[in-house]
Amino acid sequence: MVNRFARAAVRRSLGRVRYVRPVAPASAPPAVRRVYDPLEREFGVLAPPVALHAPQPRALAAAWVILRETLLARGHYARAAREAVAAAVSLGNACPYCVDVHTSTLHGLVRGPDAAAVAADRVDAVADPAVRDLARWARGPATGHPPPFPAEQAPELVGVAVTFHYLNRMVNVFLDGSPLPAAVPGRLRGGARRLLGAMMGPAARREPLPGAALDLLPPAPLPPDLDWAAGRPTVAAAFARASAAVDELAEAAVPAAVRDLVGERIADWDGSPPGISRAWAADAVVGLPPAYRPTARLALLTAMASYQVDDAVVDDHRRRAPGDADLIAVTAWASLTAARRLGARMAGARRRPADRPGAG
Repeated sequence: MVNRFARAAVRRSLGRVRYVRPVAPASAPPAVRRVYDPLEREFGVLAPPVALHAPQPRALAAAWVILRETLLARGHYARAAREAVAAAVSLGNACPYCVDVHTSTLHGLVRGPDAAAVAADRVDAVADPAVRDLARWARGPATGHPPPFPAEQAPELVGVAVTFHYLNRMVNVFLDGSPLPAAVPGRLRGGARRLLGAMMGPAARREPLPGAALDLLPPAPLPPDLDWAAGRPTVAAAFARASAAVDELAEAAVPAAVRDLVGERIADWDGSPPGISRAWAADAVVGLPPAYRPTARLALLTAMASYQVDDAVVDDHRRRAPGDADLIAVTAWASLTAARRLGARMAGARRRPADRPGAG
């Protein structure tokens, strides 16, 4: 009964997706159904942060492949540790929706106050030292300091961090601030998170075998900036295939000059907010042809300050390209470009400028 209630509630939340028309499960075409079915079965619900990609099925497949193969699939670390990384990254990216979802799931996996401490952004109050160190590292900014785990575990934990640097940006653009009903008052939201955690817990305790999602996308080589994933073949394949798919979408949807500009802006970025206003984004695009500037502003804001994307930013871009699939392609590319760059820093990688994502 609880699981059926959770599924129904989250399906209804698809109606809160902004800017694009969600694809309802009952009318999903085969390419979308191939993701929706395992997403609902293995994650426990038809998660809107993934389902919002459905107007662009290749981006949908990319989002699911990296989420499944890092957070859900069986690995060295317990799911609770990976959920702590997901929640801490989401705190650093000012993504309250993902913080609520993943601290709720953490509530369903562990006893005690640690999940509440993460939810309240009191990472230093986490009692479990291993979880505390992971959450501090994931909370950011991405300094490039050595991570608190051996190099052989980077594919799993850096993989979770990169996945949520990606998803946080997409969620901030396309979803409301929380999956919890707005009518729940602040004093009761802790209890609501625990209830959601009880709903999510059974699915979170199941650890599916790695690799089952990879066939959704064709094989691709692992780019140099993702070499931290090489030690685990399924994670490496997931990011290689997802990155190739999103880069291919960007070749059609994002002008080369815009891709170059975004790559240059994030080359040495550590994930810190670029400023309260959006003037920095307007200044950054002035050297581009006027027709490209709205798309460039959307891409830069999505990559570096996704919480600042609003109706005006999206509407300006849509005057050049009105389709839902195009909007998903632009924002997915910008989000993954930023996530890849930050992941390389979090892994302590040192790369040549020519290796940066987004160049060319």
